[in-house]
Amino acid sequence: MTDFAQALRSGVSLLRTLPRRDASVADAHRAVGEWAARHPEIRAQLVVDRRPGTPVVDYDLLLDHPEGGTVALTAPPEDGVPWLIDHSTHWAAGYLVSVNDVDVTVPQALTMLRSLSRRDASPYQEIVDQCLLVEAAEEAAGAEPLTAADLQATADEFRRGRGLHDRASTLAWMTEAGMSGEQFEAYITGIARRRRFRRDKEAELAPGHLAANPGAFARVRAVWITGEEKVTAAATADLLAALTSFGEGTPAEETVVTFATRWETDLPEALRGAVPGRVVGPVELPDGGFLTGAVLSRSPATDDAETLAAAGRAAFARWLAERRASATIEWHWS
Repeated sequence: MTDFAQALRSGVSLLRTLPRRDASVADAHRAVGEWAARHPEIRAQLVVDRRPGTPVVDYDLLLDHPEGGTVALTAPPEDGVPWLIDHSTHWAAGYLVSVNDVDVTVPQALTMLRSLSRRDASPYQEIVDQCLLVEAAEEAAGAEPLTAADLQATADEFRRGRGLHDRASTLAWMTEAGMSGEQFEAYITGIARRRRFRRDKEAELAPGHLAANPGAFARVRAVWITGEEKVTAAATADLLAALTSFGEGTPAEETVVTFATRWETDLPEALRGAVPGRVVGPVELPDGGFLTGAVLSRSPATDDAETLAAAGRAAFARWLAERRASATIEWHWS
């Protein structure tokens, strides 16, 4: 038996003894390294493949053939099906993520990304949140069916958000996205169903959230200055007077002056709960620069439609965060 044939035989035995769990891949590399040191002429390399959706891994050994080229050695210890073929038919091979009972394929995830617009979350979190909304909307399947008006309103809003103001531009977008008319209709239906669930859930949660957090929804009129340099003022009048000191030579990006009426919870953190008429700052900001400001007036929260809508959005964000924290999320990276 040639040295290469002996190496092949012992390589098969080695592959069949390697640990098959993801957590033990480092041990497998060490075992192969020790084996390869005894067969330096074949320049052995271990290839690791993680099975989609499971902690199980598979291995190949790549060996230099003495007459040139590379030999790939596979030794599946179970049913004899090479991992490349086995994985091509695995249930999770085409999936990107599973969130509870919602499985998302790579094409579905790419389609989801077209409708995501939040700036305060990563694409990963947004995809997870969309899955949670799909799940919740299905749980609320007893709700009234979508009407033609619901679908039309959703389609119109979607098109306006992407500058698709006529039929030609919409058809061009669909062609670029690879969507047929039926696929676009299903896409819009999914968005409409999730948005209606969100609207209903916000309305359901709003009164209780407002009652439990009235201070967060006080209307506050305030002024604040942010910039690279500290602005000091002993009183509100001095702060307002300081605004006139920013002359034409001050670059606009260095100093920002804001007069606004905001919900208490939407104010810069340093101004939340501040006594009206009392100057706050200069306070160093987490991202750099400084803030100096003052609350000018504060009106207690009321249960008008605008306030309830704001409370509903806040309550829904909390509800979704709690659902996300308790979800089973598995990314099928390979």
